[in-house]
Amino acid sequence: MNSTQTQRYTITAALPYANGPLHIGHIAGAYLPADTFARFLRMLGKDVAFVCGSDEHGAAITIKARKEGVSPKRVIDKFHALNKATFKDFGISFDIYHRTSEPIHHKTSQDFFTVLNDKGYFEINESEQYYDEEASQFLADRYIVGTCPKCGHDSAYGDQCENCGSSLSPTDLIEPKSTLTGSIPVLKKTKHWYLPMQKHEAWIKDWIVNGLLDGKKHHNPEEWKNHVLGQCRSWIEGGLQPRAMTRDLDWGVKVPLEDAEGKVLYVWLDAPIGYISATKAWAEKNNKNWKDYWQNDDTKLIHFIGKDNIVFHCIIFPIILKSYGHDFLLPDNVPANEFLNLEGNKLSTSRNWAVWLHEYLKEFPGKQDVLRYVLTTISPENKDSEFTWKDFQAKNNNELVAILGNFVNRTMVLSHKYFNGEVPVRGEMVKYDEEVAAQVAEIPQKVESLIMQYKFREALAEAMKLARLGNKYLADTEPWKLFPQDPEIVKTILNICLQITANLGIVLQPFLPRTAEKIQFMLGLRDSKWDQAGKMDILYPYDKLGRTELLFKKVEDDVVEQQVKKLEKAKLSSLPAEPEKDTIDFEDFIKIDMRIGTILHAEKVPKTKKLLKLKIDTGIDTRTIVSGIAEYFSPDEILGMQVCVLVNLKPRKIKGIESQGMILMAEDRDGSLSFIKPGKKINNGSSIR
Repeated sequence: MNSTQTQRYTITAALPYANGPLHIGHIAGAYLPADTFARFLRMLGKDVAFVCGSDEHGAAITIKARKEGVSPKRVIDKFHALNKATFKDFGISFDIYHRTSEPIHHKTSQDFFTVLNDKGYFEINESEQYYDEEASQFLADRYIVGTCPKCGHDSAYGDQCENCGSSLSPTDLIEPKSTLTGSIPVLKKTKHWYLPMQKHEAWIKDWIVNGLLDGKKHHNPEEWKNHVLGQCRSWIEGGLQPRAMTRDLDWGVKVPLEDAEGKVLYVWLDAPIGYISATKAWAEKNNKNWKDYWQNDDTKLIHFIGKDNIVFHCIIFPIILKSYGHDFLLPDNVPANEFLNLEGNKLSTSRNWAVWLHEYLKEFPGKQDVLRYVLTTISPENKDSEFTWKDFQAKNNNELVAILGNFVNRTMVLSHKYFNGEVPVRGEMVKYDEEVAAQVAEIPQKVESLIMQYKFREALAEAMKLARLGNKYLADTEPWKLFPQDPEIVKTILNICLQITANLGIVLQPFLPRTAEKIQFMLGLRDSKWDQAGKMDILYPYDKLGRTELLFKKVEDDVVEQQVKKLEKAKLSSLPAEPEKDTIDFEDFIKIDMRIGTILHAEKVPKTKKLLKLKIDTGIDTRTIVSGIAEYFSPDEILGMQVCVLVNLKPRKIKGIESQGMILMAEDRDGSLSFIKPGKKINNGSSIR
């Protein structure tokens, strides 16, 4: 098999903020493609350091802590543990999942700042920054929201618009306001250390656009994704600007200077260095030299990220690395993905419009590979894509069950039935057999080429051709019909089918690791390597096969409907409350007479769906009230219930029945109703004030 000559790779996946759980957009954007690539390289025998960890600094953490009324440390400990466990349960094969709160990271980040400062790469400038007078605090970028000047989105942050992906400065925002108090911030002078990126513009342009670094060929820009190059060119052509590398915050990596009290490192200086500190921690634990993975020309550095992080990984971090010196590697490629949408809308953590990975793992036990398969087939590699539960069901039932699972199961069942669970001896192959074998040989080569081009979507489709090929071969040859007349031909057919199955057990490893492991276990394969893929002698005659096991099971309609309803409920719960009605005078309010009453009798109003006729003891009298609650409550379940009654409402006839008041109800955002009732039993007629 052809493969790259590079023997060592450092693979990074964007550090997720430890302020919330992971959703499928995160997975599809960075972590699944990175894991697929890392798994594949290991199969090639490459030396791989696959590093990630929690980003535990920055305003996002402190905002979460403030909302929950806890310390930032409490927040990061909670979500670091949750996300680390979720990644592990899903099967993301990090060599280390570190955290930026570790001492080794603080020390490494401060060292970078100190070296750049000592070399004169920073400029100290006094500037005006937004300040919240009510909170008596300077506002970091994420503490400011306003309208994006580029797309008009009304909830853009001070550093970035998550709607259009544009990088911003707080002063770019239209009608900015503080997220701490909601007040309009004022500009106030403060001192910060700036990275004058404009001084690096020439070499950055040569490196990104031409692939040249210090006059030597570094990488091939044609191998980079168009939207990655496009976003970088846009920044460069617009003229790089100085960017502050410090912030006025009390949470983060402290600036290691005496005259920088109350200041921390900018999170986009601190966070990417987390890749390096994680590698240091991993190397120390595994008796390796971390410099081999960051300062050795024989190593390729690959960053897997979402498109909202392109500028930081392609411009700011490379400037920092090159300025530091010591021959730090710059990325060979940054295969950033675009965004994944959900059921027709953008994924939104604030609106709970998401499929949370830890919840999926609980609700779909053993189906990690189903989600891996679906997310890879819809991977937003070059444009935004969409996840729907119906598509999830269709891909599981029509592809994983009906194609892959069906082929492997039929091959195993027939082999056990006809040849006692042993690999039959293959006889002389006819022309059709040889054509099938030739296609089997070609597929892994195509898969390898596509993976090395970061085209995981196409690579998986190519790998699945093995299962489609096997299914067609079985259907065409019909060994179940041939066996009574010519078992020798059936031996050849099933040997070929078992060799295709073995190839699936190898080729699917980077994409569906648990499924590949099951296939290998069923076949008795113990040591499968990529260089075996494409061959028709992976299994030997008389090799003993293991027990047949179904690879996948159907996802039923009710399961999908439940997930869709869960999303709709989340959407409704995040909707804003109805706006406040016009104010009234106190004199108007005291005219309202609300009492506690008990429901004595309830019955449905004939020829209506919504109405119940109630008899209620109000403490003043027993009266009839018609209420539109029949869709939510049956007559039997509300008998004897104490409720709140508006007793001085002018009577009116409803369906010919005089209604003498109104039951007070709370209506949720999904339209459902709940009774407003006392917390304990009290006397009928008690006033509500």
